[in-house]
Amino acid sequence: MLDNIASLTPAQIVAELDKYIIGQKDAKRNVAIALRNRWRRMNADKNIQGDIVPNNILMIGATGVGKTEIARRLAKIADAPFTKVEASKFTEVGYVGRDVESMVRDLVEQSVNMVKQKKKEEVKQKAAEVVEDIILDALIPPIQGRSTPSFSTTADPNAMPDNDYELNERTREKFREKIRNGELEDRKIEIRVQQNAMPGVGVMGPGMDEASMMNIQEMISGMMPKKTKKRKVSIAEARKILLEEEAAKLIDMDEVKEEAIFKAENSGVIFIDEIDKVASSSKKGSGPDVSREGVQRDLLPIVEGSTVNTKYGIINTDHILFIAAGAFHVAKPSDLIPELQGRFPIRVELDSLTKDDFYQILKFPKNALTKQYEALLSAEDVDLTFNDEALDEIASIAYEVNTEVENIGARRLHTVMSRLLNDILFDVPDKIGANAHIVVTREMVQEKLSGMVKNRDLSQYIL
Repeated sequence: MLDNIASLTPAQIVAELDKYIIGQKDAKRNVAIALRNRWRRMNADKNIQGDIVPNNILMIGATGVGKTEIARRLAKIADAPFTKVEASKFTEVGYVGRDVESMVRDLVEQSVNMVKQKKKEEVKQKAAEVVEDIILDALIPPIQGRSTPSFSTTADPNAMPDNDYELNERTREKFREKIRNGELEDRKIEIRVQQNAMPGVGVMGPGMDEASMMNIQEMISGMMPKKTKKRKVSIAEARKILLEEEAAKLIDMDEVKEEAIFKAENSGVIFIDEIDKVASSSKKGSGPDVSREGVQRDLLPIVEGSTVNTKYGIINTDHILFIAAGAFHVAKPSDLIPELQGRFPIRVELDSLTKDDFYQILKFPKNALTKQYEALLSAEDVDLTFNDEALDEIASIAYEVNTEVENIGARRLHTVMSRLLNDILFDVPDKIGANAHIVVTREMVQEKLSGMVKNRDLSQYIL
């Protein structure tokens, strides 16, 4: 189940990350090793396989330097379930231990969805054949009581039918051909669809946790008969609705759950952001610092390795990869409790972004902001391009604003690009029609964004 990373060496994993993330070589190397080690563990001697635990990673760096993106892209490369949580949300009033476990349940939910989607693709063709028959029956209902055609399919199609059944079958075959050719997509038909289950009322009993309650609700829901209702929709919409329903019927959910649990346990990635927000700035005292330390102690067993009850079954967290991240402006990594520090043996400091980094972020990644805006306007048949001088100027302004106001890393580029292109996005297609060609130049950037730099002090007062 981890074959998708078998062919990727650490260097190749870094090369994949380079397509989306500029710089941060040290962080990329460490996550690449962590990913490859998962495949190595699964192919190691069975006698020691269970004892090889992942080297969890602590990323230290300011906002917007790529911490989350590195973790998210890593999970995509590995085709692994991924969930992101903010450690600070566990400091809310009324916090209880099961809230920490919710990140594991979220991971399993992601894993189930991934496996389910893969299984649906496998049965898609078979489901499509069933759906075609349902649509055909809605258009031309078959004559009841006859299961096989009374005419040969090689017979002259222009010959007169011998009976009503034969006429019906010929008509159905003609309409089947039209359905396959997409000639009837807008035709309205009436179909029966499953009704969404009514939301259950949760009752928490003594000793019951959230997972137990969900299990009971799901069990009761499974015992209830499935209700259907009639809907009148186009054939195109009917195909979409029915394909989802029929594919779900063909999937063995027990198999899905088993595979999903295995996938979450052995390739799952949990990204804990803002870990610095639960680090105690002092070793003694009461109030917030005690609360933060309590959160760390509740996180500890999950990261160390424990079992968590989910509605899909029990999951062991021993081999889940945990990546924690924080800016650590006020607190330091050493302010975390020693036990938690020990569970994140790999520490990586991410570099602050330079003006040249901003330029490269605009130009090279596959999902660069410039390419996103080009794609948006291409939908209106407008050709948008940026010359190098313009990119250099955008990078310069973003870097300067970050330096003077607040450093929010690459996220500043979203603000700058939005301000730069807002007028164009508004004028298309009313004032700027199809087939227009717009080149963003240094002069255009300076004209549109000069006020942003001049009024940088004012931006401190804008909420």
